[in-house]
Amino acid sequence: MKDPVIVASGHTYDRNSIAQWINAGHHTCPNSGQRLIHMALVPNYALKSLVHQWCQDNNIPLVDDYSSSSSPELERSSNDKKKLSEKAIDHISATKAASDAVKMTAEFLVGKLAMGSLEIQRQAAYELRWLLAKTGMDNRRIIAEAGAIPFLVTLLSSSDPRIQENAVTALLNLSIYDNNKTLIMAAGAIDNIVNVLESGKTMEARENAAAAIFSLSMINDCKVTIGARPRAIPALVSLLREGTTAGKRDAASALFNLAVYNANKASVVISGAIPLLIELLMDDKAGVTDDVLAVLSLLLGCSQGLKEIRESRVLVPLLIDLLRFGSAKGKENSITILLGLCRDGGEEVANRLLINPRSIPSLQSLSADGSLKARRKADALLRLLSRFCSQTHNPVG
Repeated sequence: MKDPVIVASGHTYDRNSIAQWINAGHHTCPNSGQRLIHMALVPNYALKSLVHQWCQDNNIPLVDDYSSSSSPELERSSNDKKKLSEKAIDHISATKAASDAVKMTAEFLVGKLAMGSLEIQRQAAYELRWLLAKTGMDNRRIIAEAGAIPFLVTLLSSSDPRIQENAVTALLNLSIYDNNKTLIMAAGAIDNIVNVLESGKTMEARENAAAAIFSLSMINDCKVTIGARPRAIPALVSLLREGTTAGKRDAASALFNLAVYNANKASVVISGAIPLLIELLMDDKAGVTDDVLAVLSLLLGCSQGLKEIRESRVLVPLLIDLLRFGSAKGKENSITILLGLCRDGGEEVANRLLINPRSIPSLQSLSADGSLKARRKADALLRLLSRFCSQTHNPVG
């Protein structure tokens, strides 16, 4: 045993051996048979120190697995092949040295998270946060494998504002690597992340909690799990109201992801999102117009959402203006919403469109010059309005 690690059951194994076991699809402890609630491998520093000391006392070198596996490459006889091989080995060695440095740093910081004082935990969480902010996907994997996730999840409940903020930001950065999303969910992070979102000690912590929910909800199963937490969606709506522009955008993006799952749409509506979303459309300084339109277009997909959006007296004029002055994406979502409002019993909304002198010219302009999606939907809405006018003996045009 060269690199002892502790699994969720509390048992210790060699890292390579247990990693092979887990990668083969086993989610249980080989010794006890207990199901592992998470796949993080936490370094066993005490045993690792004993192993290294024993090797030194007995003059036994700690053989580097990678070097031994790479040695056949050094035996190529051709000079050209040898040069290419040497360049490849130099590159691999540099990459491996960088990975080893990240691994050593991560294990060192995780040890401080696990056993340090409050001040040491604060510093370790800060350093992990910024280490993750500067590293790529492979390093996010290495840091998770060092066992950071369970300790960071625990620190979300810290009464220290800096520790909490750094912990949730580190988890957000770790979640960008898709495999870590499953580990974060398995570590029971959602309830703690929702607590930070709802009542975090700093606005930055709350906003990064929303961003973490957005990142985790990229996975369909996570949409279900997060949406089932009764406080998650209302907390996102609260942040949509209270956050900075970046925070509002993170909250809207998370709500959009969750609302992709049909069962969550009603929860978003019940939480009072629609009046707030329309209010944000009227606020030029909010800076979240496109995000708001995307959420509203999804909420048309449930009966409660469609009914509430149709009842708004200010939305149609706003959408008509956005057909003219919005971004390309904003125009697409505006026409999507208008088309959805006018279909299947939307005669009253259609009538409001027809009496607005800017609506038909805006639709015709979009039909001629908009994106492919916008042109298609503008044509569909013009045809629908024309049929409505024919039925009322007042044809469009």
